[in-house]
Amino acid sequence: MTTEEIEALFRDPESDRVERKASISDPEKIRQALCAFANDLPNHQRAGVLFVGVNDDGSCANLPVNEQVLQSLAAMRSDGNIIPLPSLTVTKRSIGGCEVAVVVVEPADAPPVRLRGRVWIRVGPRRALATPDEERRLAERRRARDLPFDVQPLVSSRIEDLDVDSFRREYLPAAVSRDVLEANQRSTDDQLASLRFTTTEGLPTTLGMLLVGKDPRRFIAGDYVQFLRIDGTGLADPIKDQKEIDGPMPELLRNLEELLRLNVTVAADLSGATDVQHPDYPLAALQQLVRNALLHRNYETSNAPTRVTWFNDRVEILNPGGPFGQVTRENFGTPGITDYRNPHLAEALKVLGYVQRFGVGIALAKSALAQNGSPELAFQVEATHVLATVRKRP
Repeated sequence: MTTEEIEALFRDPESDRVERKASISDPEKIRQALCAFANDLPNHQRAGVLFVGVNDDGSCANLPVNEQVLQSLAAMRSDGNIIPLPSLTVTKRSIGGCEVAVVVVEPADAPPVRLRGRVWIRVGPRRALATPDEERRLAERRRARDLPFDVQPLVSSRIEDLDVDSFRREYLPAAVSRDVLEANQRSTDDQLASLRFTTTEGLPTTLGMLLVGKDPRRFIAGDYVQFLRIDGTGLADPIKDQKEIDGPMPELLRNLEELLRLNVTVAADLSGATDVQHPDYPLAALQQLVRNALLHRNYETSNAPTRVTWFNDRVEILNPGGPFGQVTRENFGTPGITDYRNPHLAEALKVLGYVQRFGVGIALAKSALAQNGSPELAFQVEATHVLATVRKRP
């Protein structure tokens, strides 16, 4: 948005594209506003603006807009409460002598956007929770073009290819708050479409197949993990164990992480007064790295599996998907620099508890390695893949 557009909205008391807050003392109300602007129920197809540092009547609140205020607002984008992640910018401006933080929120490409399972919208000058009818309107507005691959339809599949019982039993209660479910009484078809597991026409999406597909690999060829345990330090050495792990994502992750757990060796350090346990590889680091690989891999054009190769001196985790979006070979792994090839899969893994906070998987893995006294994590970043190498603790 231009400076002129922002200043015109700042002075317009009637616009339903504007919300004003005196401070950031009520972050939940701010998140509701961000969610509502991202949903853009009036279909303005233009950004909404939140001004922080101004009272409801338009008078200046004299808020010191410092770095902490700006960082707190920016962090609301990716703290995992609003999903999928809204597109927004945060800047500091002086308008008519009043210092304000300006949050510009773009309409979402794939609404509805939810705050902790609830869909907030703008109804004239106020915020409100969406009705089932309004949610349906948002879902139908999704643009088929330019959507990420994870919410594109799998045209060769049918709704019978999804495990609807698993969706109702496991995913739905985690994604949508209980009171909303009880109040809406929506059909399962509507619920599947609302959460992007199907299109509004009833075709399963990539996301639906990955999460609750009865046989995901039938439709997404690379959706499995190849595990090799090598008795040596090179691929030509004897193979001790090999497995292919597939199935819907929650089941795949459970089975894979159990396999990792079985292969970790724990040694006891008895030299001190207390018994200290030292795994050769910290399980938390391996978990973060395999989740990262499955989340960021290229499901669209690569039929290669995600690979976990366990040598005698290291574990290699290969993700068949290179850097994406604002992530490059040069800035890969830099804190705060993240992007999502599969943004709706990221949302789903957050809902299921496999992602605690967006963009911190590598940092958590590095922290677990450091606490264990393990060598530093190494990455080989190429255009078509990323190889993470975890070396054995000495």
